[in-house]
Amino acid sequence: MKRYFVWLMAALCLVAFSATAFAESASTRIKDIAKVQGVRSNQLIGYGIVVGLAGTGDDQDATLRPIANMLMEFGITVDIDDIETDNAAAVMVTATLPPFAREGDTLDVTISSMGDADSLQGGTLLQTPLRAGNGEVYAVAQGAVSTGGFQAGRPRKGVQKNFPTVGTSPNAAIVERTVEEDELGANGSLSLSLSKADFTTASRVMGAINGQFGNIARAANPGRIDVNIPSYYRNNVVGFIAALEELPVTPDTIAKVVINERTGTIVMGGNVSVDEVAITQGGLTLRVTKDTEVSQPSPFSPGSTVITSNENTEVKEEKANSIVLPATTNISDIVGALNSVGATPRDIISILESLKASGALHAELEII
Repeated sequence: MKRYFVWLMAALCLVAFSATAFAESASTRIKDIAKVQGVRSNQLIGYGIVVGLAGTGDDQDATLRPIANMLMEFGITVDIDDIETDNAAAVMVTATLPPFAREGDTLDVTISSMGDADSLQGGTLLQTPLRAGNGEVYAVAQGAVSTGGFQAGRPRKGVQKNFPTVGTSPNAAIVERTVEEDELGANGSLSLSLSKADFTTASRVMGAINGQFGNIARAANPGRIDVNIPSYYRNNVVGFIAALEELPVTPDTIAKVVINERTGTIVMGGNVSVDEVAITQGGLTLRVTKDTEVSQPSPFSPGSTVITSNENTEVKEEKANSIVLPATTNISDIVGALNSVGATPRDIISILESLKASGALHAELEII
């Protein structure tokens, strides 16, 4: 009896452990599905010149004027007709200014040719102001260009790997101006923005916050949760946000089937359900063969060689496979039933589209 009791307790502990592990695997952190409103990045862009190219620069005259203007800033006056642009290229420089970046921080930049340059390999980006959408300069970029590819031989006729007209320059931009942000939680509250608006998920996030800190959260809409900062966290807003982000939540998702017709890939969500339905799958195979016959005259006799072609057409109708799929919410039942009739990924795509059209498939069908 005692041994039976020990085994029973061990089994119960195992079940409890399995349930806990499942719950932990099914949940995620608020940090992974939401962000604090106001914490955002900003895009920067600038027009610059890459020099030092080995004859792979621009051939067009549009690059001449910026080069001449740049030289004038150094007190050098030149005639545009005397400038050769084979070793220079006009480029667009882009970067992302992360939130809370300070003066002196460095950014990675992407350099893209905007003319007819063949390659930016080996070039150097000259000092380029980077502006935000409001027209203000927030960073300045300058540095060597790394293309991650190459071009050998004559332009457009040699060997090329990757895209040598686009390159990067790590840490080439220096932040010159900080985007002024209001102090987080200055008014005693903050808002969380869900990465994907959903009523159920918003309600669960609100419940998780209120369960941990009391009644301080309110779901304003499916995509935003307003949170009042507790009084004991007013002087430690960063710590409060960190505590919020670590709270576990199980996000809800709609039933969806994603189909990629180009590759034949099918991805089904675990909550896809199907009503009872009968499926018949079969095919018609058409095969055309061509035989060539050669007829030659006897030796030393008048005549010529004659070549004739004979085409044979064979039609084979395969036996249709039929199954009855019972109403189920188990995705493995759906996949197993479709595989049992020998359906290929292309066939399954057609079957799923037909199921959706008939109303038997209770899921959103997305074709990419």
